[in-house]
Amino acid sequence: MGILSRMIPTEDASARKREIEEKLKQEQETLSFIRENLEKSDQLTKGMVSILSSFESRLMQLENSIIPVHKQTENLQRLQENVDKTLSCMDHVISYYHVAKDTDRIIREGPTGRLDEYLACIAKIQKAVEYFQDNNPDSPELNTVKARFEKGKELLEAEFRNLLTRYSKPVPPILILDAISVDEELEVQEEVVLEHLPEAVLQDIICIAGWLVEYGRNQDFMNVYFQIRSNQLDRSIKGLKEHFRKNSASSGVPYSPAVQTKRKDTPTKKVPKRPVYIPGYDHDLRVKLMTDALTEKHGGAAGKDDVLDIEIDSYIHCISAFVKLAQSEYALLLEIIPEHHQKKTFDSLIQEALDNLMLEGDNIVSAARRAIMRHDYSAVLTIFPILRHLKMNKSEFDSTLQGTAASTKNKLPTLITSMETIGAKALEEFADSIKNDPDKEYNMPKDGTVHELTSNAILFLQQLLDFQETAGAMLASQESSSSASSYTSEFNKRLLSTYICKVLGNLQLNLLSKSKVYEDAALRAIFLHNNYNYILKSLEKSELIQLVTVTQKRAESLYRELIEQQIISYKSSWFKVTEHLSEKNMPVFQPGTKLKDKERQIIKDKFKGFNDGLEELCKTQKGWAIPDKEQRDFIRRSQKTVVSEAYRAFLQRCANISFTKNPEKYHKYHPEHVEQMIEKLFDTSA
Repeated sequence: MGILSRMIPTEDASARKREIEEKLKQEQETLSFIRENLEKSDQLTKGMVSILSSFESRLMQLENSIIPVHKQTENLQRLQENVDKTLSCMDHVISYYHVAKDTDRIIREGPTGRLDEYLACIAKIQKAVEYFQDNNPDSPELNTVKARFEKGKELLEAEFRNLLTRYSKPVPPILILDAISVDEELEVQEEVVLEHLPEAVLQDIICIAGWLVEYGRNQDFMNVYFQIRSNQLDRSIKGLKEHFRKNSASSGVPYSPAVQTKRKDTPTKKVPKRPVYIPGYDHDLRVKLMTDALTEKHGGAAGKDDVLDIEIDSYIHCISAFVKLAQSEYALLLEIIPEHHQKKTFDSLIQEALDNLMLEGDNIVSAARRAIMRHDYSAVLTIFPILRHLKMNKSEFDSTLQGTAASTKNKLPTLITSMETIGAKALEEFADSIKNDPDKEYNMPKDGTVHELTSNAILFLQQLLDFQETAGAMLASQESSSSASSYTSEFNKRLLSTYICKVLGNLQLNLLSKSKVYEDAALRAIFLHNNYNYILKSLEKSELIQLVTVTQKRAESLYRELIEQQIISYKSSWFKVTEHLSEKNMPVFQPGTKLKDKERQIIKDKFKGFNDGLEELCKTQKGWAIPDKEQRDFIRRSQKTVVSEAYRAFLQRCANISFTKNPEKYHKYHPEHVEQMIEKLFDTSA
């Protein structure tokens, strides 16, 4: 301290002391303030504790009072809810007892025009039935609502039937023709949609069918459906057939104005009968041959062929129409009938129309069979276009009938087999008939022209040209089963070629036999020449020659050889004329030498023999016929040259011989006159 006193001045120490004393005083005041506040805080704490203790006590008293009230209120609310639920259930239950009354008017009036409302009504009845069955099965109300439900179901079934009956109409023939026709000029075909029912009606029918399946537990409507639709399918096809007959009678082909496009006349275009026309043949003779052949083969009834063609085309149309209509019926059925019943219902639906088509096909086969028994083999040609169409459409037919019963699927193959069998039988019997046609003298052409048998045989064979594959398959169908694997198009073609060669061979043999009826060998040669030439020209002017050469490569040259042989045979008939012009027995004399009586007579006899022979042959052969102008001119020209040259040579040898006082009596004809006479051969008008 002494050291500090020495170091710090006295004034500073006093100031420092005062500063410390002031701070001490302040600290004491602060401490005193803190003590006072602590005391106040203790007092407040004690007061708060007292208040909280009082509040806690009162809260416990309030809780003890409120909890019982809350529990009582909660119970009352629960009771209220139960009462409300009970009242609601009572109202719901009571409503079931009023369902019969509430739905009576709607059920009685039926679903027509208000199907949705009606189905909602039926749903109420159904719920009532379920309620009474579960809760009061012995109540009379159950029987009431059950009866009402059954009545409602009956009316729905009746509505299903009525809608189908009222709106199911046969498809118009014009629309069917548009559906089955093909426009050859269009690359993409516009498919014609067959709408069987209006859309609104269809939706109602679908709705009813769905309800009957799900709630009605009823499958009877499927029987109703197939019966009504089956009837309409059959009526559609019959309507088409009637339409086709009426229109074809006048115009040849039914025309549908619904689609203004070029289309084929028929599903498989009808091929008209091929007239056997050979260039160079007299038109009148050709007409006579065709008229005689058709009159003989078709009973002489005018227009009978046209009627038959209409029937064939009608049947072909109906086959195509059945496929198209059946396909559209199946598409409609898919929307209405349950999946597991669709195939069976479709099978039943198409039976009537399919059976009628098959029956008509069987009738065609039976008619062909009867015609064969009458030896009317041309009638079998009606089968060819039908059979070809059936086979062309078989794959589509099979696809349409996929899923149906085996008996249904087998109907078309059975008909095809029947047609192939009867067709093959007709072809074979026709070949035999050509071979065995009797040699009747009164049936032989007096002028040696083409025989009716030849024209008919060629006409028949030419009909096969349009059905080569069909005819070949007919013949193949009768082959042994061991060779079935080789039934190719080429195989069938060879069979048909063999058959045609057989017919031509039989025809040649028969013509040879018939020619023996003629006593005149020259007329016999003319007859064979005309027939052979007719056959050759017919083969050359058609595809028959291509078919024949498949198995007989030399057919054409063989016929030419036969024709040449007959020309040679015919020319030999002139030997009895030209032999008088030969130097045989001709006297040898010197110019100016007087002939003896015997020598003069020889020359006279030669002139007379030539004149008489020429006149006789020209008179006879003028009435014969060679229809082919080219052949007629060739034979005339050839014979004219031979006779004229021989006659001129003879006249030249006799020019300076005096063998008679009346030379004009023996020298009756000049060479030019002889040529004119020969030029008139085979000309009945000369």
